[in-house]
Amino acid sequence: MIQLQDISRTYASDEVQTTALGGIDLLIEPGEFVAVMGPSGCGKSTLLNVLGTIDRPTGGRYLFEGEDIARAPEPALARLRRDRLGFVFQSFNLIDELTVAENIALGLAYRAMPGRDKRARVDEAMDRVGIAHRRAHYPHQLSGGQQQRAAVARAIVGDPRLILADEPTGNLDSENGAQIMEMLSRLNADGATIVMVTHSPAHADAAKRVVHMLDGRVLSSTRLAS
Repeated sequence: MIQLQDISRTYASDEVQTTALGGIDLLIEPGEFVAVMGPSGCGKSTLLNVLGTIDRPTGGRYLFEGEDIARAPEPALARLRRDRLGFVFQSFNLIDELTVAENIALGLAYRAMPGRDKRARVDEAMDRVGIAHRRAHYPHQLSGGQQQRAAVARAIVGDPRLILADEPTGNLDSENGAQIMEMLSRLNADGATIVMVTHSPAHADAAKRVVHMLDGRVLSSTRLAS
């Protein structure tokens, strides 16, 4: 599904050049659940941003389903994000003025489809993550775990090929964090490919493979026993 070949990402200012990624080679198969771990500043979030086409690599090839998108024009990348990628963030990123159902529907905002089909997709996504009973509530009326469930529903409402999760349990207590991990595991069992950045070894154990990073490089890749 994804193949990174010698991917690099550098950031330059007037005085210094910083290497965030230095020659990343990584293969992610369809249906995998990959946890990315490493110390702060090792390049985990940069890698996730490159995978999500939020950030462009400075060098190397990024093959998504066989197509090199490293130098693709922005309109093509926007369509890729719309149609094939789902994002889950540590800070939820829900809009306070919108209800749960309206927030989830944002995942379909740029899809050309009838309103009844969008509503059906939203209903299905809410059912899958167990948040349907909160559909008319606003984010401030939800617990942290409920907000993250709504954020996951928004990520999956468009039936993406790949879900990218950046510290999805980072703002949650242990109980809610465990529930979110159970939900991600179920989504993976249903066929979703997931790449998750985490600092938690316990949550990384829910994945099928753990990639350890250090200083902008992949240090190791370990497949976990199922």
